[in-house]
Amino acid sequence: MTTTPSATPDAATTTDKPTRGRRGPYASTPARRAQIVRAALASFAEHGYERASLRDIAARAEVTHAALLRHFDSKDDLLLAALALRDADDEELARRIMASDISAERVLSSVLKDEFAHPERQRNWLAITVAATNPEHPAHDFFIARRERMREHFSTDTLGIAGTGDSLTADDKVTLLLAMMDGLRIQALLDPSRDVLPLLETFMRSIARP
Repeated sequence: MTTTPSATPDAATTTDKPTRGRRGPYASTPARRAQIVRAALASFAEHGYERASLRDIAARAEVTHAALLRHFDSKDDLLLAALALRDADDEELARRIMASDISAERVLSSVLKDEFAHPERQRNWLAITVAATNPEHPAHDFFIARRERMREHFSTDTLGIAGTGDSLTADDKVTLLLAMMDGLRIQALLDPSRDVLPLLETFMRSIARP
């Protein structure tokens, strides 16, 4: 974390104790904000959005409740920041996986592997996704924009379906992929003993550009 102007010569004597909001306006740093968002991400994953509290998030971030509110006006703001961070984490993980020369159809299943290993976390994120289908939900616009971002990863060429005169556009591919992912999440929760991610790899091969 960047040293703030309020640091004093005897600060070293208190390095084993959290400052917990003692730095006033100087605490409004990108690093502290990121620390709070990380804490919110963990709290939402563990407790779900509805049950997670700002006080729990503040405790995880080792800041006071008042300090948290200097960075974020509400839990809704924190939810949007946490969702954006989760997407960024997934994209970074995907880049690292692709750099390891893994086959293209296995990238997405590799990204989702950790999530599928934690049923409660997966259940909580599914609940947020379903709740966000309500246009009044604070994350509704985020999920709509997320779909558009995902579309950029697909070829704009149409993909012919063998044995028919039909074809899939990039929009069709994204719709099918999101439906497949959410459906597999539910199936994995219903029957944890079944490994469903290989089905996603098969699906990815079927919609990939020839």
